[in-house]
Amino acid sequence: MIKTEELKLVTEWDKTFPKSDVTEHSKVTFVNRYGITLAADMYVPKNANGKLPAIAVSGPFGAVKEQCSGLYAQTMAERGFLTIAFDPSFTGESGGEPRYMASPDINTEDFMAAVDFLSMNDKADPDRIGIIGICGWGGMALNTAALDPRIKVTVASTMYDMTRVNANGYFDSEDSEEARYEKKKAMAAQRTEDLRNGSYKRGGGCLPLPVPEDSPFFVKDYSEYYKDRAYHERSLNSNEGWNVIGCESFMNQPILKYTNEIRNAVLIIHGEKAHSCYFSKDAYAAMTKDSKYTDNKELMIIPDAVHTDLYDNLDVIPFDHIEEFIRKYI
Repeated sequence: MIKTEELKLVTEWDKTFPKSDVTEHSKVTFVNRYGITLAADMYVPKNANGKLPAIAVSGPFGAVKEQCSGLYAQTMAERGFLTIAFDPSFTGESGGEPRYMASPDINTEDFMAAVDFLSMNDKADPDRIGIIGICGWGGMALNTAALDPRIKVTVASTMYDMTRVNANGYFDSEDSEEARYEKKKAMAAQRTEDLRNGSYKRGGGCLPLPVPEDSPFFVKDYSEYYKDRAYHERSLNSNEGWNVIGCESFMNQPILKYTNEIRNAVLIIHGEKAHSCYFSKDAYAAMTKDSKYTDNKELMIIPDAVHTDLYDNLDVIPFDHIEEFIRKYI
């Protein structure tokens, strides 16, 4: 058995959503191939019999499992699945040092390690495993699905391609060699400053409330979620954000390169009015272009929905369709 780190896990209920009375909740840990121990909340339907179809959930980028990934996981458990919502490496209750770092490779591996855990769990059916990724973890979920054929079905909700937004800026407004070079210079200077200071400078999370009126809508939208209705003390976005250099490698390591080779089912969901909708539309187009495996792929656009509606708005998140799609293909 691969050795796991001893993590300090909170035992009381500290989620940003109510506890279900039809599921059992427990804390679990598992290790990724880099030796980092990950912490997860496991949700199991009460009085469940036999081996259950299983789902691993993570996201958004900079969130923790006590926020919307846990809401997704608990809701799917209410619908008969064994689920886990996990904190990625270096964040939340999961292990990994230094804290508040991110990596396209390690974060993809985090999802694969979650699949490892589910495939070895006595209550889960190893032949019926799916994953759900939210926001930046929607992109990671697609990247993982392209690498791991054990995953029978993938759902990406309100997804970001984190490599694209880091390299090109929002709406590709910084997609030039000159703009990238300036960002690289700033990152290099920050690395030197961090070494001199003996600590990593944090980039700052969402803006504090009230957000200035002239801010873009999506900036207000994020703050209202992370600083208000879903504030959590361990959430990066609720507090001081990632390290400034935490996402440096995203700038020249594009994910999603081989998504058109994903053979198993994929559902991509996005809000029509989300600032980020272009990520899902483009990801779906790339996934189905020159692909032999399009019959089990779907892009679902939710009318009038904005980005964070798919975080926690139970009137908007299409859980009925998510369940129908997963059951069809898992």
